Amino acid sequence: MPSGRLDVELRLSLFGQTRSIDTSRFARYRNTAVVLASALLVSALSLWLLGPATLPDLAHGNVAGARALADGWAKGEMIVLVRHVERCDHSKAACLNDREGITDRARAVAVGLGARFEQLGLDHADLYNSPLTRTAQTAGYMFNKVSAGDDWLVNCRHDLLRNALAHKVPGRNLILVTHSECMQAMETALKQPTSTFGYGASLFVSTAQPQAPRLLGFIEASDWRSVTFK
Repeated sequence: MPSGRLDVELRLSLFGQTRSIDTSRFARYRNTAVVLASALLVSALSLWLLGPATLPDLAHGNVAGARALADGWAKGEMIVLVRHVERCDHSKAACLNDREGITDRARAVAVGLGARFEQLGLDHADLYNSPLTRTAQTAGYMFNKVSAGDDWLVNCRHDLLRNALAHKVPGRNLILVTHSECMQAMETALKQPTSTFGYGASLFVSTAQPQAPRLLGFIEASDWRSVTFK
């Protein structure tokens, strides 16, 4: 037997004939499989560690994130993009009054969202909404107020961040009632992978450093009850 090598010969009897199998070949294949599996695991782990971080969910007991939101809001440092509530033309539910607007059942969702922002404080906040019916109705039920409508909150793929910062007044929070694609455009502008936002979701951007705004996180409409500020 050659030095440093273990050869195992397995003899099988099949139909009266004896065959010899060199099991060292299987050991080599097994070792190769282990090496390949290890390499794949290391590659996957590296991609996970080096890839961009997911957008923080500020609900579900994320106390640190919720406190950062409350602190930034109190200082008037926040920009928040709110997606309109359920649109009627994409639903089988009854319309509020216009098929281009929101559903009747979504009216209560918008009112509830407005109450959450009222708790944060609206004394130092400016409101803008896109001119489409569904966003105007959402803003109306959230805040009892509707802006004239701003096209930059519909055509938002390229200049949304620049326009938002241009409308942001120092010491005052900026609330933008808009669309999911505009929220994704904000993520893209801030070098963040795009997310899928539900109706009534809120995306918060901190401008504590105006020259370097950053995404703080998001809250889905149904998750506000799980936001913990203390």
